[in-house]
Amino acid sequence: MEFKHIPVLFEEIMTIMAPKPGELFVDCTLGGGGHSKGFLERTGPDGRLIGIDQDVNALAAAQKNLSIFDGRVTFVHSNYENLDMILNQYAADGVDGILFDIGVSSYQLDEKDRGFSYMQDAPLDMRMNQQQGLSAWQVVNTYEEQELHRILKEYGEERWAKRIAQFIVEFRGKKPIDTTGELVDVIKRAIPKSAREEGSHPAKRTFQAIRIEVNNELGVLEETIAVAAKHLKKGGRLGIITFHSLEDRIVKEKFRYLASDCICPPELPFCQCDKISEVKILTRKPVVASIEELQENSRAKSAKFRAVEKII
Repeated sequence: MEFKHIPVLFEEIMTIMAPKPGELFVDCTLGGGGHSKGFLERTGPDGRLIGIDQDVNALAAAQKNLSIFDGRVTFVHSNYENLDMILNQYAADGVDGILFDIGVSSYQLDEKDRGFSYMQDAPLDMRMNQQQGLSAWQVVNTYEEQELHRILKEYGEERWAKRIAQFIVEFRGKKPIDTTGELVDVIKRAIPKSAREEGSHPAKRTFQAIRIEVNNELGVLEETIAVAAKHLKKGGRLGIITFHSLEDRIVKEKFRYLASDCICPPELPFCQCDKISEVKILTRKPVVASIEELQENSRAKSAKFRAVEKII
């Protein structure tokens, strides 16, 4: 299957990240290389890019799509949780821009055997890095009911988390839940009919929650934002695309912290933390897709983009 992924908010991101000739950019979630192609076109003729992705299929697609920029791209097969080590190796003097595109790609959703989609019956997998151990099958079939409830409630913000966890444990007591189709059926049984008929697909939030757990998406994001900011040169820009409220909340709070001076309790007579502002916020409100973009790419509907600029 050909790797196809339409880069969201492309023009807005190019404008805000403002790549210039000769600069070094980092794409922490390379995918098919859509945003990276824009960076490379604007940083030519000698600007460089470090492209990171934990999905070997994505890396292969990006190498093909970015082949015209031969010699200007360093491809790294890794999770961006290793960003500090990667940039110490390839960009010890700092970088001019870093981009994260958080979540699952269109290709991963459409590739049936990856098990990300609740619209196709496939083995329960959901691993972005298929070399890692933990899969959706293990989460669904081995986690305790209480832990499943927590994950569905916390990561999926699922109203029916408790019932779904109960139904999963009850069903797997008879036989393992091996496929996405079986899991969807269990979810539908757990959610009352009246609620199933409201809003989006009844399995959407559960699949989101399990995917986040399998890939530790929120934990890695939270830990990596400060690392990324540390590696920016003065004037360098960090931009992050998110696709649901949990991710966006983390980005908003971390950016606000990095942009803050004193964080001492207000009752203290003077500052004792010695914290100084590291960045200025470039997007007071998140950038969202235009009507025109949504007409061409409906998956951009939930995309939000926030960015900061290094000031020290």
